[in-house]
Amino acid sequence: MLQFILRRIAISTLILFLGSVLMYVLTINSADPLQDLRESRAENREQLMQARIDNMGLDLPWWQRYLGWLTGVSKCFVLQCDLGETRDGSDVNALLLASAGASLRLVTVATFLAIFIGVALGVLSAIRQYSGFDYVITFSAFLFYSLPVFWAAVLLKDFGAIRFNNWIADPAVSTTATAVVALLFALALASLLGGGLRRQLVTGLITFVVVFGFVFAFDQVNWWVQPALGLPLILVGALGALGFMLVMTVGLANRKILYAGLVTIGLGLVSYVVLGPVLEDPANWWVILALVGVTVLVGAAVGWVMGGYERRTAMVVSVGTALGMAFLIFMDRLLRGWAGFLELAGNRPVSTIGENRIIPERFTGDFWESIFNWGVQLVLPTIVLTLISIASYSRYTRGSMLETINQDYIRTARSKGLSDRVVFTKHALRNALIPITTIVAFDFAALLGGAVITETIFGWRGLGAMFRLGLDTVDPNPVMAYYLVAGGAAVMMNMLADIAYASLDPRIRR
Repeated sequence: MLQFILRRIAISTLILFLGSVLMYVLTINSADPLQDLRESRAENREQLMQARIDNMGLDLPWWQRYLGWLTGVSKCFVLQCDLGETRDGSDVNALLLASAGASLRLVTVATFLAIFIGVALGVLSAIRQYSGFDYVITFSAFLFYSLPVFWAAVLLKDFGAIRFNNWIADPAVSTTATAVVALLFALALASLLGGGLRRQLVTGLITFVVVFGFVFAFDQVNWWVQPALGLPLILVGALGALGFMLVMTVGLANRKILYAGLVTIGLGLVSYVVLGPVLEDPANWWVILALVGVTVLVGAAVGWVMGGYERRTAMVVSVGTALGMAFLIFMDRLLRGWAGFLELAGNRPVSTIGENRIIPERFTGDFWESIFNWGVQLVLPTIVLTLISIASYSRYTRGSMLETINQDYIRTARSKGLSDRVVFTKHALRNALIPITTIVAFDFAALLGGAVITETIFGWRGLGAMFRLGLDTVDPNPVMAYYLVAGGAAVMMNMLADIAYASLDPRIRR
């Protein structure tokens, strides 16, 4: 395995080198870097042109300019990168750090959401092949996959930013809109749970009534401006998390593990009250991370003590339940900060330009309000990138899952009397995920490239803006900095995918 990784590193380095030569040559020959000065009527035009020629080294042959850039990049091996300066004299190192932080924040969130949602939809679609749910997911996947990025981004910018800001100033949901939302939820849940026509009708009717009641109640108490989950919803959500963990592991019949999960929920309720003052305004993210660590330790301890002969499974269920409840408590505190952020933003929370609604230096809100200031602008571009990626993940997962569940070893597992849950989660899913790892590797690098359009539309000062700046000014340094990040990410993700193959399928290790 070590020889394989070293060989891949050598090949990838060669590919990056050849690609950098091609990118550099194409960039410097894409246009005239002195065009704007040639058309200028300034009296010192000649001096300005000579200064730019000296600054960018335009009087040198291309290979000499490239070697100068490559020499600066080679210093990265000793942690002293020198990526040069832009045409205007700005440090590309500083520009890259700021731009990469914004873009990686966007792409990373979109990638993880797309993987989780896309794989889950693909698995469910394969399990319920040729059902109404399968047809809806298939149609939606083809629809989102064919959407032009720029068109979807413009629509979301209009409805999710401009019109949402107008609505949140005086929020109200009509009875018709409430009924439509409840109907969509009812159809989705009924098709997901499946069963006979009678069962689907009962499921849909119950879901319609519950969702309609919640939306109507939220509208009456003006929940859209002053939202919160509250202890009852946190408790219901925690029980749902426990049920999900049980279904995915040992089922609902194992009393010891069930009781371990219930004890974990009880301790979570106590912590909700005890840690209230701490969560009112945490000092920083380290406090939140420390509480997450404590949550994992407590859940593992409960599972170890109460699990008996199935301690390992009990620990998994208890930790999963504890993290689910901790997430709900976190969201409850976060939602309570929405009203304060609305006031700071002048009741127009979603900005159409930039990655921050309020400039951080001028922001005066608390910890929770700062999360909204940082995260609200992340929602719309993340939705654009996630929807397009979900389409491919769901289709590939469905095809891979269908191919896997028709294998002989799956029929053997069924003949042994194993339940569908065990067959699908422990036998079929693991092998079905092997092709998906390749898609994830390529998709992450592709999202960095595709984010150029999304960042331009939403006004993000990320890698896309830096790349476009370099092209517009015929300046190779910003373009090559973008290439280093995008190309390096592609190489790294492909190498991680190769390593993941060995983890998912032990046969590959040989």
